[in-house]
Amino acid sequence: MILMTARPMTRRTAVLGITAAAASLARPSLLRGQSKGRVVVVGGGFGGAACARALKRAQAGLQVILIDPNAIFTACPFSNEVIAGLRNIDAQQFGHEKVAAEGVTVIGQTVTTIAPEQRSVMTADGVALPYDRLVLSPGIDFHFEALPGYDEAASAKMPHAWKAGAQTLLLRKQLEAMEDGGTVAIAVPANPSRCPPAPYERASLIAHYLKTKKPRSKVLILDAKDNFSQQRLFEKAWKELYGDMIERIGLSQGGRVTSVDPSTKTIVTEFGNYTPDVANVIPPQRAGHIAESAGATDVTGWCPIDPVTFESKLVRNVHVIGDACLGGGIPKSASAAGAQGKACAAAIVSLLAGRTPETPRLTGVCYNIVAPGYGFSLSGNYQPKGDVFAEVEGGATSPVDAPREVRTREATDAERWFRTITADTFG
Repeated sequence: MILMTARPMTRRTAVLGITAAAASLARPSLLRGQSKGRVVVVGGGFGGAACARALKRAQAGLQVILIDPNAIFTACPFSNEVIAGLRNIDAQQFGHEKVAAEGVTVIGQTVTTIAPEQRSVMTADGVALPYDRLVLSPGIDFHFEALPGYDEAASAKMPHAWKAGAQTLLLRKQLEAMEDGGTVAIAVPANPSRCPPAPYERASLIAHYLKTKKPRSKVLILDAKDNFSQQRLFEKAWKELYGDMIERIGLSQGGRVTSVDPSTKTIVTEFGNYTPDVANVIPPQRAGHIAESAGATDVTGWCPIDPVTFESKLVRNVHVIGDACLGGGIPKSASAAGAQGKACAAAIVSLLAGRTPETPRLTGVCYNIVAPGYGFSLSGNYQPKGDVFAEVEGGATSPVDAPREVRTREATDAERWFRTITADTFG
């Protein structure tokens, strides 16, 4: 779980500072000039909702339209706790009523077509909406072709749970149905991927559930990477809390998953086959489909952007934020999307007013929960460098040998972060 804000702050103050940071980003530059226009935002998650609100707050005369087919948004941060039975799914669900109350027009439709030459988007009900600027915040889609045997149908037997909602509950149900002594396998893809530490947090919380309810069981991580974010902290926590319950097979040990067979629930790796009782297969990812249909994706499947304005390098007047963009050093996360949404709003209002946008500087804090009351964090600062965001000095990480009270405090900080960012975006 990663917190991003649009101004520098320390790890300890990041959670409390997110609202103030957004305000300080908007006020100095956005309130100058009163240019009118229409901005259409596609995607009502953390990035899109934050961008729409920031646009409207910055310039009341700007027409802002937010399009999302889902009346309820289900947040991914903390959804691993839902899987482990520590949290109810309704704690993850948010509507767009407060966004609409600020003057944003919210349309509950799917966007089917984007015509950049005409500066228009078409919704499923046949309505064409022109725009001066378009913001795409479509999140991720799965690159099924990169994992033979896995597709939407396979996810009904081998859930990915990488988009929160029904898949989250399916994986939880499978864990509850598993006999004691069973094996839960988690297939982890290579980067880039949404929220890189999340699979290891998931393994931790599933291990907590098993230790509590089914202590003869184990978690097997089949990993397409040799190293991962905050690895020493995770591995120390696993040894301390779960003994040998969690086993991880990395890339050089043959852990990369090459195909799956959902009919037998078999996971095939470079050096062996596994048939676990519960198979959590997280497939390779790419930008949400609408970004590709708009012509904003390159051969990587992601969207290259100008890091100052978030404008697509491939399609004029189209901006891409959140998981879908090639952000360089910034991890793909809900909080990064929110911060990018605010910074993108600032850039758009400046562009519409004929001003040069200010250079954004983003600060992020990543919280991971490995057991109730046990968390740790990693902070980083990012600013444009060349074509992407690069990490700059000033970051920090939890010490590996921190006392337990520090872990407890950071778990509390993580809860406060979630309440703050969801209130700031949807409340």
